[in-house]
Amino acid sequence: MKTVEEQLAIIKRGADSVIVEQELVEKLKRNKPLRIKAGFDPTAPDLHLGHAVLLNKLRMLQDLGHQIVFLIGDFTGMIGDPSGKSATRPPLTREQVVANAETYKQQVFKILDESKTEVVFNSSWLEKLNSADFIRLASHYTVARMLEREDFSNRYANNQSIAIHEFLYPLIQGYDSVALRADIEVGGTDQTFNLLMGRELQRAYAQEPQCIITMPLLEGLDGVKKMSKSLGNYVGIQEAPGAMYTKLLSMPDQLIWRYFDLLSFRDPAEIAQLKDSVAQGVNPRDIKIELARELIARFHGDEAAANAHKSAGNRMQEGELPEDLPTIEVKADSDMPIAAVLNKAGLVKNAAGARDMLAAGSVRVDGNVVAREFIFKLGAEHVCQAGKKSFARVKLLAD
Repeated sequence: MKTVEEQLAIIKRGADSVIVEQELVEKLKRNKPLRIKAGFDPTAPDLHLGHAVLLNKLRMLQDLGHQIVFLIGDFTGMIGDPSGKSATRPPLTREQVVANAETYKQQVFKILDESKTEVVFNSSWLEKLNSADFIRLASHYTVARMLEREDFSNRYANNQSIAIHEFLYPLIQGYDSVALRADIEVGGTDQTFNLLMGRELQRAYAQEPQCIITMPLLEGLDGVKKMSKSLGNYVGIQEAPGAMYTKLLSMPDQLIWRYFDLLSFRDPAEIAQLKDSVAQGVNPRDIKIELARELIARFHGDEAAANAHKSAGNRMQEGELPEDLPTIEVKADSDMPIAAVLNKAGLVKNAAGARDMLAAGSVRVDGNVVAREFIFKLGAEHVCQAGKKSFARVKLLAD
């Protein structure tokens, strides 16, 4: 097992915060495997690279010899995590939760070592709690403290409804740490309140409080908003190799090192060398290819990674892109609506034609149908399709 200092350096790589670092050091000094908890609510069947940020950290901890407890929140999934939501979130049915949970288990082991991962469902202990148990659990926290959570306080201040069951979610997530006797919990920065609840409840139940590792939320391919399937700025870990390759090459250059820091397993010294190569004139696109191949190999294997460029952008509709896909550079002073980009790139006859195609759902960017609201970011590169026959790799460059 690595020294405490070496472990701490790996743990802190890419992390937003470690709470409380000195407590974590003391746990590591005991020189025995720690129980590392991470909870996933199966609210959607597909995982993307934003989820992989957390899974990568778990794999790093697993490789250090610690025990990963992958918690599927089948019980909490039927409540619905209100984190960051401006309105009450509708709960899932048990059938939806069970179906999504099965696909989660299939996907996470593309990163985690299945033979060394303990998979648990929180229904196994939460369904055993009776009404008196839930009342006792609720007694350990006050309404005033609950309203300190930003999303709750904002909704309360704006006279928006907060259902009582939403207060139960952080309590139950915290109780999961009690049930599992977690030494560490890993989660996104948007989960900080819930993660701290675990520490509070462990104290209340006479347990040593868990340490917390928060991971940043990965920006999507637009370089601005959190990666999300609903926003269309995501890369799914089950997407075809060609689609992953095309999407990753389309990211704005300013995202390259952020993605390397949070998604790559390369040694930091090697990443530093890649940064130096760009400073010395290497095309950033070549560095994106390095990252794309690493990630595609992780999820699809080495052969798929080696051949991903051949199928990049294929099946954008029902046909295949030509091997000699042209690259078109469009000059602009700022970000542009997709209709204007298509017009300037010559993929449509005129602006009206672009609007018609967008209205008909005939425009795709990196394989995804986009609407007229799609904004092409300055510095970005995307494979664009207008209709069935107009294809090009489009770069939006500063004028």
